[in-house]
Amino acid sequence: MAIGLFTLAALAGIAYTSPVLHRRATSNDTTVFTNYNGLNFTQMNTTLPNVTIFATGGTIAGSSSDNTATTGYAEGDVTVLNLIDAVPSLLDVANVAGVQVANVGSEDITSDILLNLSKLIHQYVCDDPNMSGAVITHGTDTMEESAFFMDATVNCGKPVIMVGAMRPATAVSADGPFNLLEAVTVAADPNAKDRGTMLVMNDRIASTYYMTKMNANTLDTFKSVEMGFLGELISDKPYFYYPPSTPTGKAAYDVNNVTTIPRVDILFSYQDMHNDTLYNAIEAGAQGFVIAGAGAGGVTTSFNYAIEDVLNRLEIPIVQSFRTASGEVPLSDVSSTTASHIPSGYLNPQKSRILLGLLLAQGKNLTEIAAAFSPSVDD
Repeated sequence: MAIGLFTLAALAGIAYTSPVLHRRATSNDTTVFTNYNGLNFTQMNTTLPNVTIFATGGTIAGSSSDNTATTGYAEGDVTVLNLIDAVPSLLDVANVAGVQVANVGSEDITSDILLNLSKLIHQYVCDDPNMSGAVITHGTDTMEESAFFMDATVNCGKPVIMVGAMRPATAVSADGPFNLLEAVTVAADPNAKDRGTMLVMNDRIASTYYMTKMNANTLDTFKSVEMGFLGELISDKPYFYYPPSTPTGKAAYDVNNVTTIPRVDILFSYQDMHNDTLYNAIEAGAQGFVIAGAGAGGVTTSFNYAIEDVLNRLEIPIVQSFRTASGEVPLSDVSSTTASHIPSGYLNPQKSRILLGLLLAQGKNLTEIAAAFSPSVDD
């Protein structure tokens, strides 16, 4: 698969009032249609929906000299145009444009990238009545964090689909191409509207509000253990189990005027946990914390005193979550008569960190932050 450069053409005000088919581009002529937003399409069939793929890198864009390697490969080697060219069946279900937002492993995705991505989706998808949905290609290791951010900040009703791969593009039986085809298919499906951001991988459709990565290596890594999946695909045909609904506790946040997300650290609970990790992080600039607590948010007695000191004296928000794969932190397990502890409810540490960062970016105080988490708490 040839590696090429993907560039956006100059803005072109081209409009059609009747069905038009521009033939698929050849390898020497990759752009046949440019919409008013400057997005390049390798075909334009006005009988098909339009979908934009926003590429950030990850395993789905990875490569290796060893076609059996599923570890140790180079992430983010393949551009969005190469991904589109590698799956010609995409053009049987939609007209596809690509935007290269980043090309990194998901561990290098930053809050600045997420802010930019959210704003680009609003510009190119939400605000364009001719666009059906968005697909985001992303590494799987931190996909749930980016997905939660998009679910919270893109709420125009059009589907936003997260997709990745557990095997690089050069591997035998690479899962990326078919995952990408299914993701575009779901993004183009009218039944996918008003379901928020979803993940499509391994023939499953999941709500990203609850979905998490459960295994470091296997293809069926993403699961919502208690909440289940929204649907599945068979022979690239989506089937949704339920009508659209909003997860309990989900809220929408406008980041149009947000330029930066404050630093929020996650601290892991363990036996003999040291208080200095909390105070040192504050000195280093952390403006909020999430505790990956033992059981339902548990920490040592000494660390609990440190939490209450920070809450009462510095008014820095600290959300107590869980270090297990799933579960809930109820208020009753962390409540105190001497400080206003904030339980995460059903949100794991990764998602709690994203939510707390968004709340801090909007200037919320301790009381408002606790109220934002409370709908996810069942007591």
